[in-house]
Amino acid sequence: MGGYVPLSAVANVEVVQAPQTITRSNQSRQVSITGSTLSGDVTAMTASINAILDNYSMPEGYTATISGSYEEMMESFTDLLLALVVALGLVYFVLAAQFASFLMPLLILMILLFPFTRAVVGTAVGTTASIVPLVVASFPFVARLVESSLRELNPNIIEMSRSMGASPLQTIVKVMIPEAIPSLISNATIAITTILGYTAMSGIVGGGGLGKIAINYGYYRYKYLVMLLAVILLIIIVQVFQSVGTRLSVKLDKRLKQNH
Repeated sequence: MGGYVPLSAVANVEVVQAPQTITRSNQSRQVSITGSTLSGDVTAMTASINAILDNYSMPEGYTATISGSYEEMMESFTDLLLALVVALGLVYFVLAAQFASFLMPLLILMILLFPFTRAVVGTAVGTTASIVPLVVASFPFVARLVESSLRELNPNIIEMSRSMGASPLQTIVKVMIPEAIPSLISNATIAITTILGYTAMSGIVGGGGLGKIAINYGYYRYKYLVMLLAVILLIIIVQVFQSVGTRLSVKLDKRLKQNH
């Protein structure tokens, strides 16, 4: 009736090397290779490793990433840049509260950034030079608008994508951004109209555009009709951007389509 069957009769038994533990990251197996530098130059070592990886053909489904000291160093630089942006944003909003205006601090910010602008683009006056303070002034505002758009999403959608094995990057690119497109377009319209006001103020440092025309040919020469026409053109441009952004936001909003 019963009996013993040797294992060799149903399987081939071999002694091979295998990992003691299997580490997974985002539902994928992960193997860590560690080492230390002899010269202490982490950047040069990372560049050498990247050059080797670029010439090496990885098997299908395999990827290689560099972490450790280099990753920590890059995160420190990112945190430092973020701290700089936050500090500039705080200074800007403090000045805005002091002067009871969101436009006056921009002129002060432009003057404060003259040395930095000169170091970046080689000059502190002109159209190219005005781009630097405009980016610094608008970056925190745009980042806050994007954050508010992403926070409006239903958390259940994000949890569902993560439970299906999506990585954080895949969740952001394939789930959060497509779902937040109507809100992002609406906030982009607000950002564009605000930055248009900033560009008009940049005319005082030779930034060009309607701001330069209004100041140089209208205000300085006492030709108030020119200045009035420039202001009217700015209002028209703002209204066009606002109307187009609102229409696109309504057209791409899935919730409105479902209600209809």
